[in-house]
Amino acid sequence: MLAILFPAIDPIAIQIGPLAIRWYALAYLIGFVAGWRYCIYLARKDQRPPTAVDFDDFLTWAVIGVILGGRLGYVLFYNTAYYLNNPLEALAVWHGGMSFHGGMLGVIAAIFLFAYRRGFSPLALGDIISCAVPIGLFFGRIANFVNAELWGRVTDVSWGVIFPGERAGGLPRHPSQLYEAALEGLVLFVVLAILAQRSSIRNRPGMLGGIFLIGYGLSRILVEHFREPDPQLGFLLGGNVTMGQILSVPMVLAGLALIVIARRRGEVSRQAGSEGARDGA
Repeated sequence: MLAILFPAIDPIAIQIGPLAIRWYALAYLIGFVAGWRYCIYLARKDQRPPTAVDFDDFLTWAVIGVILGGRLGYVLFYNTAYYLNNPLEALAVWHGGMSFHGGMLGVIAAIFLFAYRRGFSPLALGDIISCAVPIGLFFGRIANFVNAELWGRVTDVSWGVIFPGERAGGLPRHPSQLYEAALEGLVLFVVLAILAQRSSIRNRPGMLGGIFLIGYGLSRILVEHFREPDPQLGFLLGGNVTMGQILSVPMVLAGLALIVIARRRGEVSRQAGSEGARDGA
C-alpha cells in the first residue's frame, strides 16, 4: 500500500526563550490581517457604506466574534458533556477546540451589532466579510495539517498520509485538512472574487453572503465524507452523518434564503427606478 509519511513539522514556528509562537496562532493572525486588507480593497471599489474606515474599526469586533463564538460553538456542539463536568476548562482556549460554525455565528452577531451602530445594512457588511472569510479558512486548514489534527478517514489512495499519534493508528488517512483548504479556501475565494466584480451581484446586498453560505456548507458536507468524525461524537443519526454535516445544512438553507431576499430586493429596486423614470418623463 502506497502512503506518504507525515513530514516532521514542528508545530512551533518561532521560539524566543520561553516565548513560543505556533503555526496555528500565525494562521489566525495572517487570516485576520489578510482578510482585513482584502475587505478594505473591496470597500474602496464602492462609494456606499461600509467604507474602508468602517473595516478598520470592525477588525476588533471580528476577532472577538471569531474567538468567543468559535470557543462557545465547540463547547456546545462538540463536547457539551465534558465541559458541563469541567466548566473552567471551557476558558482554556490554549488547549485547543474551536468550531467554525460557532465562530461564524459570533461574527454574524458582530456584523449586526456593528452595522446597527453605524446605521447601514448588515447585509452589505456581510457580503464583503464573506468574500474575505475563505482567506482565513485556507490558512486555518493548513495549520490543522501542520498540527497533524482533524485528519481524514483511513484510505488506500496513493496520497494517503500516515499521521503521527496513537489515535491515528499508523494507517494512511485522507489529508482532509488539505481538501478543506482547497475547497473552502482557494475555490470559494476565487468564486466570490469573480462574482464581487459584477455590479449585478454587488448591488444586491445579501447575494455574496448567500453564495458564501451555500459554497461553504456544500464543501463541508462533501469533505466530511473523507474526514474522521470527532471521537467523542462519532457518527450521528444512526448512520454515516457527522456533526459538521448537520451544522452545515442550516447554512445552505440560510444561503438560499439570502439569495431569494437579495433577488427580490433587486427586482423591487429596478421597478422603483423604472417608475421614477416614467414619472420624470
